[in-house]
Amino acid sequence: MTISGLGPHGERASAPERVLLLPEDMQRARDGNFRVAIVLHTLASDWAKQQLAGIVGTLGNCGVAVIDVVDCGFAPEAQIEALERLIREAPDAIISLPVANAKVAAAHAQVSAAGIRLVLLENVPTGLLPGKDYVSLVSADNFGLGKIAAEGLSPHLAKNAEVGVLGYDADFFATNEREIAFVKWMQINRPDLKLRIRRFPSLPDAGSTGRALLSAFPEVAGLFIVWDTPAMAAAQVMQSMSKAMPMATVDLGRDAAIGLAAGGPLVAVAAQQPFRQGEAAASTTVTALLNRLPPAWVALPGISVTPANCRRVFPDGLAYARASRGIAEA
Repeated sequence: MTISGLGPHGERASAPERVLLLPEDMQRARDGNFRVAIVLHTLASDWAKQQLAGIVGTLGNCGVAVIDVVDCGFAPEAQIEALERLIREAPDAIISLPVANAKVAAAHAQVSAAGIRLVLLENVPTGLLPGKDYVSLVSADNFGLGKIAAEGLSPHLAKNAEVGVLGYDADFFATNEREIAFVKWMQINRPDLKLRIRRFPSLPDAGSTGRALLSAFPEVAGLFIVWDTPAMAAAQVMQSMSKAMPMATVDLGRDAAIGLAAGGPLVAVAAQQPFRQGEAAASTTVTALLNRLPPAWVALPGISVTPANCRRVFPDGLAYARASRGIAEA
């Protein structure tokens, strides 16, 4: 599959094979006794757990010690504090997923200024440049994910329908790209639709923002939410309001997979490849530690997941959904 988006500075994507490690690379890494810290936006999501597993497993195969794993809880202040502390501990590299752009920019710039290699996931803070302030960005093709979600939701929408878009009210490259791509695809391919956009300021506000959107626009007949955790909150809101409509999102966490396999309200998920992305991030880090220059942007394509192909690879999803609702198998 091709990458349809561009990097934060207009870069063309490089495939993860560009940072593939050979056995001799892994041995050189073992001989280097390198130390790496990982700073993530959250450790609570299935995406983060898979990403972390890919990173830690690949670093472990290369004999690289992971000295710390930080859960920032989506809080810029927590990330700034963690980075300042880790700079004092002087690891050889830090892998970080910035939780905001402008607020955490200075803290991330200080990492490279201290001689520590910085590899970014999903997002680049304001003003930071590859090769100067960070080694590389490793991410999904977030623009492509937005297109996949739009393509999956469109067949479920009647002509001239209203469609709700629940975005993330943060200066965050990944979710911004998804929303932009979804809206652009709909404007080009479904100009008959009316898009109603609202954005939640933080994850705990996703449900209330979804409720406000559905209350303000009672004719909304479909929803797109920029990732799966707030999508699950929106699904609960829909149920409490006795509304039923098709919904698309990004990321295939366990709850989203169960909901998709069960046949509603999720009808389409644009899935990332977080484990492979974690492996790519770790390989990119090791490549830099071996004094080779990785690509400025390494990206992985999204995967279109429907109820049909979800059931093929996750046959227990429907059973889990029925059990959680107290419904006996037929």
